[in-house]
Amino acid sequence: MKFTIDVLGVFLKIVIRVNKATFAPLVVSTLFILLTSILAHCARRLVQTIVKDPFVRVLFEEAIAAAELCGCCFELIVVADNFGVATYALFLFLLTIWWSLNWGEATACPYTHIEDIIEGRTDIRKAVLKTWAELGGGLLVFKYVQMYWALEISDTHKDKAIEDCTADLQVPVLYGALVEGVATCICRLASRALGDINPRFATAIDAFVGTSLVVAAFDYSGGYFNPVLATSLKAGCHGHTLTEHATVYWAGACAGSIMSVYLYKLPAIQQFVRGTTETEVNGDSIWAGKED
Repeated sequence: MKFTIDVLGVFLKIVIRVNKATFAPLVVSTLFILLTSILAHCARRLVQTIVKDPFVRVLFEEAIAAAELCGCCFELIVVADNFGVATYALFLFLLTIWWSLNWGEATACPYTHIEDIIEGRTDIRKAVLKTWAELGGGLLVFKYVQMYWALEISDTHKDKAIEDCTADLQVPVLYGALVEGVATCICRLASRALGDINPRFATAIDAFVGTSLVVAAFDYSGGYFNPVLATSLKAGCHGHTLTEHATVYWAGACAGSIMSVYLYKLPAIQQFVRGTTETEVNGDSIWAGKED
């Protein structure tokens, strides 16, 4: 094991020295994302140990999840700008799997609470409190990100802590809202179907679908599909007003989410889901409940 670690260390030193201009900044971004995830994981465990009231604990967990999501995505902007959308997509895919496995009941996304209200799983008061917790975590985390960027460990962080941000919306407002709404609807439908069908690699499939939709919308609206994430990263940036921002990233995404609730109840979709869960597939299977 020690020999393997030594060899890996020598290899990394050589690669960084030979290709320092491109490789080292990516390492810096990766380490920041790892640090953010580790700190959030520790904070989550601390809350689970200290806070006894279940609902108060969920509020803290929502705030932590939102802070982790937004903190990592601030750095993913740096990754996308300097290393391309493909690298960004790979990071996002892996992070989505990590979040799915570690957040528990937290979603860091307001429209999931609207879905819960529609389906009778929660009330408006709890949904509002969760949304405020998420907004708090998402907005406060920028100070943490700004402190890291201010260190300017790599050239990709130069002046990032003080530069003005620009909006990602590259299309008219209503078109942007439609993009966010349709993509959110598809993403939520896929998540619901995967939850009911329960394939063996459901988390990875869900992450792949979400990442693919983000990449598809990247050059149109930015592909946020989460009002808290969009607000934390882009509210008040040059390129759109706050009203336009709310229309695209709040109204658009929430409308898509609400639409998914009712679309999923359509007989055609329900028949597909029930048929998939009941049909046995010969040979190797990806379904969780079927023996190969």
